[in-house]
Amino acid sequence: MQATDKNDRVVYWGTGRRKSAVARVRLVPGTGQLVINGKPGDLYLQFNPTYLTAAKAPLETLGLGGEYDILVNASGGGLTGQADSIKLGVARALCQLDPDNRKPLKVEGYLSRDPRAVERKKYGLHKARKAPQYSKR
Repeated sequence: MQATDKNDRVVYWGTGRRKSAVARVRLVPGTGQLVINGKPGDLYLQFNPTYLTAAKAPLETLGLGGEYDILVNASGGGLTGQADSIKLGVARALCQLDPDNRKPLKVEGYLSRDPRAVERKKYGLHKARKAPQYSKR
């Protein structure tokens, strides 16, 4: 969704989800900063290069790395889930920015939501698949 903020800058929205993590992402014209829940992105993601590159990957694919600031409100899950949800949110916001961005993002797989989730616990078992010890005698 496209809107304007207090400074009359154009803002593009995208929502990403992964496991139980949800990220509401805003793309604002800027210098390429990543801000998550009011903290600098590298500090929030604990300076982990895997998480940082994943969050910025859709922008780098289109060559827009230094042109937009990424403002994120993330909740739920852990850092891996939040980083992947940010990646999906950024990709969706970039599709709002220009519909021509959809094809290269789709080819890279950035617009696909990861459907994997925690398997439920079954009765008679300790966890989802861990069975009690078997005794033959």
